[in-house]
Amino acid sequence: MKGRVLIIAGSDSGGGAGIQADIKTVTALGGFAMTAVTAVTVQNTLGVSDIHSIPPEIVEAQIKAVLSDLGADAIKIGMLHSSDIIDAVHRGIADYSANIPVVVDPVMVAKGGASLLENEASLALKEKIIPLATVLTPNLPEAEVLVGHEVEGDEAIVQMGKGLCAFGAEMVLLKGGHIPGDMVTDRLFANGELVETFESPRFNTPHTHGTGCTLASAISAGLAQNLSIKQAITRARDYVLEAIRTAPGYGKGHGPLNHGHPLVTG
Repeated sequence: MKGRVLIIAGSDSGGGAGIQADIKTVTALGGFAMTAVTAVTVQNTLGVSDIHSIPPEIVEAQIKAVLSDLGADAIKIGMLHSSDIIDAVHRGIADYSANIPVVVDPVMVAKGGASLLENEASLALKEKIIPLATVLTPNLPEAEVLVGHEVEGDEAIVQMGKGLCAFGAEMVLLKGGHIPGDMVTDRLFANGELVETFESPRFNTPHTHGTGCTLASAISAGLAQNLSIKQAITRARDYVLEAIRTAPGYGKGHGPLNHGHPLVTG
């Protein structure tokens, strides 16, 4: 088991996204997952019906307990929900983030449409968390919220990706799952420039719950295992693609992925 990953995110009672998906992903890719839970959500494949935020001081204490003892080779940040939680996470990782790769998945809206980030928290996320990121991994709707306007067309999307670099992350992986087409195109930006494009075929399936959480955790595992960013993203995308292709079909709505597919033999 190689690569310690501290996951800072919310819990998904349905097991398809959040902390549950993160732990499964890191474990399946050979890493060691540790957690700081930021919120408990009441959800299934049909949506989120309630959210209970963990007290900020407990979030901060979880982070410091892990980092001061077990340490980490990468940090993955997902659902933060409120400005108070964001402040707590910032305090918790501030003394460590300079030497540890940080993957920030700016979780804002659940697959079923429920808001997972309070409105006033967006500014705190941009000011305190994104500048700590080695890689920021927004999908198109999240990127539009961050820049404050909608975009349409490939050229506008590329320009938006370049602009996202201004928020301070070392790199931005702008995911293309929400952009119509037979292929899914993810674009990697650094220093205001497009540096790499990743493409894969799109599956026509409703079973894509937790793809963003899963991809970010898979990238985090790769960075924790000393893969280059291109290697980490390529492996993570391959992992997610197979997890979608072999999804178990559970639930009546947006079903979970097959996170355990690398562990299944025979």
